[in-house]
Amino acid sequence: MNILTTKIKGLLLIEPKIWKDDRGYFFESYNKKSFTEAGIDVDFVQDNQSLSQKGTLRGLHAQAAPHAQGKLVRVIQGRVIDVVVDIRKDSETYGEHLTVELNGETKQMFWVPPGFLHGFVTLEDNTIFSYKVSGLYNKSAEFGVLWNDPNLNINWGISQDEVILSEKDQILPLFKDLSL
Repeated sequence: MNILTTKIKGLLLIEPKIWKDDRGYFFESYNKKSFTEAGIDVDFVQDNQSLSQKGTLRGLHAQAAPHAQGKLVRVIQGRVIDVVVDIRKDSETYGEHLTVELNGETKQMFWVPPGFLHGFVTLEDNTIFSYKVSGLYNKSAEFGVLWNDPNLNINWGISQDEVILSEKDQILPLFKDLSL
């Protein structure tokens, strides 16, 4: 497993070693020892999975402390643009975002520690997105920011008229109005 740092401290891109043969493939999607050695020393408490059609945008979401979640995200099938925004007030990259493409071919994973808004948009029909979380979902702690906030200037990789949003995600506040 190859674990890469990113331009924003704490965010890690994980490239698993994949063994392929005429039967298919095998890889470790999680190995506590390897992850702990890389600084991801968390106890995951829940796994989530979604199936989405092309253009489905889920985010930008987070949970407030003490219910903040770290997320280990990956795509089982299809492709997504995965987006995180740093909301750690004491961070030198506060308000900055990072985008990565995750797909079912490379099987890369993305570690998003607590302190980040998270979202993704699907680039293909029947995309299966999976993630492990370090904290249980708590509805009262949930908050978010509008996906197309002009001050964040996120390139989601698709046009606005292709985006499919939930009602909840259509009415989220702007980043500047976030009170943490």
